[in-house]
Amino acid sequence: MARYALTDIHGCVRTFKALVLEKLKLQKTDELYILGDLVNKGPDSKGVVDFIIQLQKQHYQVLCLRGNHDQMLLNASRKGEKALTLKPFEQELLLESFEVHDFEHLPQKYVQFLKDLPFYLELPDYYLVHAGFDFKQQDIFKDTDAMLNIRGYSVNWDKLDNKKLLHGHTPTPLHSIKKGAAHKDMKLNLDAGCVYYKNASYGNLVALDMDSQELFVQPNEDRPYPVARKS
Repeated sequence: MARYALTDIHGCVRTFKALVLEKLKLQKTDELYILGDLVNKGPDSKGVVDFIIQLQKQHYQVLCLRGNHDQMLLNASRKGEKALTLKPFEQELLLESFEVHDFEHLPQKYVQFLKDLPFYLELPDYYLVHAGFDFKQQDIFKDTDAMLNIRGYSVNWDKLDNKKLLHGHTPTPLHSIKKGAAHKDMKLNLDAGCVYYKNASYGNLVALDMDSQELFVQPNEDRPYPVARKS
C-alpha cells in the first residue's frame, strides 16, 4: 500500500490521468489524496471530476479536499459568473467543459460533489489542506477561508501536534518542491503550477509518496489551450 498526495489539477485531465495511471500506477490498496483546485483555468474541469468519480466508483481510495477554485465554481452555480474571478476565455473553457450556457445550470451531480468536499484532513502523521491555516487564530480549524486562500504564513507546530503539513494553492517552481521533498521538510507545497505550461518554471503536476518522500513528476499533457502566463 502506498499513500500519495497531489494538488491543483485545474482541469488538466490528460496530465492527471497520465500521472495516476502511468507514473503512480495507482492500485486499489493505495490511498490518493488530492488537495483541491480540481477545476478552473484548464481545458477540462468536468473531465477531472468525472475521472475522480470513476475511480471512486471502482473502489479506488481517492479523497479530495476543497480548494478556492472548487469553492468559486460552487458559488457560481448559485450566483452566476459574477462569483468568478476568471478571465473570459477561462470562463468559456469552463462552460464548454460542462456543456452548459451559464453556471447556474451546472449539473446537480457536480454541485453536490463540490458541496461534499472537506476543507482539511487529519491523518495520523499529516495535516492536508489546500492553502494552509491561519495560526494567529485560537482555533485554526474554524477559519475555512484561510484554508482555501491563505499565503505566506508561519506554522505553529504545536497547533498541528507536530504533524507534517502538505498543501498547494501557490504555484512553486519544480526545483523548490524537489528540494523540499529531498530534505523531508515538515511543510511542503505540492503545487507545481501544472496549468501554467507557458511558464518555464511551472507546467508540471507532481505527486508525493507520503511515506518514502519520493516525488513523481508529470509534465503538462493538455497543452495547447489558452492560459495566462503566471507572473
